[in-house]
Amino acid sequence: MPVRLHRRDFVAAATGVAATARIRASQSKPPEDAVAFFLVGDTHFLADKENTARLDGRSAAITARLVEWLNKLPGTDLPAAAGGGKFLAPRGVIHAGDCIDTGDKGNIAMQATEWAAFADAYGLKGGDGRLRYPVYEVHGNHDSPRGDGLAVGKIIERNKNRPGVSNTSSSGVHYSWDWAGVHFINLGIVVGQVGGVARRRRYGSLGSLDFLVSDLKEKVGTSGRPVVITHHVDMLRYAQPLPVEDKKAESMEWDPADVRAFHDALAGYRVAAILYGHTHARNVFRWDGTNKAAREGIPTFNVDNSSHFAGRQQAFFHMEIRGDTVTAREFQTADAWETGS
Repeated sequence: MPVRLHRRDFVAAATGVAATARIRASQSKPPEDAVAFFLVGDTHFLADKENTARLDGRSAAITARLVEWLNKLPGTDLPAAAGGGKFLAPRGVIHAGDCIDTGDKGNIAMQATEWAAFADAYGLKGGDGRLRYPVYEVHGNHDSPRGDGLAVGKIIERNKNRPGVSNTSSSGVHYSWDWAGVHFINLGIVVGQVGGVARRRRYGSLGSLDFLVSDLKEKVGTSGRPVVITHHVDMLRYAQPLPVEDKKAESMEWDPADVRAFHDALAGYRVAAILYGHTHARNVFRWDGTNKAAREGIPTFNVDNSSHFAGRQQAFFHMEIRGDTVTAREFQTADAWETGS
């Protein structure tokens, strides 16, 4: 459904303060209570290459400090420039992928250490790790490019016990749940694969497009309920006009035919937000299916890397859906989470 994001909202987003998007009203009653959650991504837990049984020191420090911030922010004061009031307690934390760093490199010992550290930090249900809130992760290219690695196997097992999950794909990887009147769908690394285009894909989509189509039909239908979708890879670079030569498409992270099919699958639904990571930079825009940010289209939020071992600048989003409005506030650091604002 069409939505509006005014120019002042783009300006606010560019300053790192806050961005708001209004969702066109529908016949359904919007959620009476605000649905709040954190969006993190690209945490890249990294094992020590010399001693694979432990984390790299840089990674251990920054990933731990990020979780500390996620735990202590709810209930604290928001600055007036970001709207005032309090940080609402989140229903959970959505993770946009690249939980670990070496799932694309074949070192099983490092992957096992990295995933164990991720699970220890984030837990699953809230309180069973250091994080106080449930976590809902997707996999990225550093977790498993083809979807056959250790991290994806762990996600499949976690989905069997993840709080509130009401639908799971036949692969066990993709899943959906509800918070109040909002429907959430997690779709892994990319959304695909559309029928009729047989060429090889660089990343394995594991049937995420089919799951999206069936889940929207079954769980949302004509209700007009807001929908939030998370995947890992960005769309704009690959939302290219069709047809695309096979050789060119096969080198891309996301096949343009699948990007087109993804956008087409959302037609007629009230999509409150698309969330993703991967680019290691914040970007807030509207997506109309083309490869340029648009004035009209789906509100889209690209979260920065949140605890990458190689950098000091990191960020995450605190997001609220209240009535017909989505508000995203970026919380960021310039010193590897020693401080944040």
